[in-house]
Amino acid sequence: MFRTIRVDISLAILIALAALFLVRVHKADGSKLAADRASEGRRLAEAWCKPCHAIEPHMAGISDQAPGFAAIANRHGTTALSLKVFLKTSHQNMPNLVIAPDQADALANYILSLKTQD
Repeated sequence: MFRTIRVDISLAILIALAALFLVRVHKADGSKLAADRASEGRRLAEAWCKPCHAIEPHMAGISDQAPGFAAIANRHGTTALSLKVFLKTSHQNMPNLVIAPDQADALANYILSLKTQD
């Protein structure tokens, strides 16, 4: 009898661990997490990038030299990796940002969320 109870408890623990694993896998690949990152990216863009860039489609930026985020997102070859590399590299016409990897991820997700062409 005790053996049956131990097996039932072990099975319940195994099912709970499998469910937890599946939830984590879903979040790692799910759109909710990407949406959360894009939302954080928009907040960062509002604070850091809006003075020069149009951070939303059909919005004017202060600087004519700084491209809008929608235009950046729609450039051929723009990827999450290319955006993160760009954000971590110093550029002559851009302030030298010290940006954490999760902040670069968030900004890249936000910019890519503005992509309209395939």
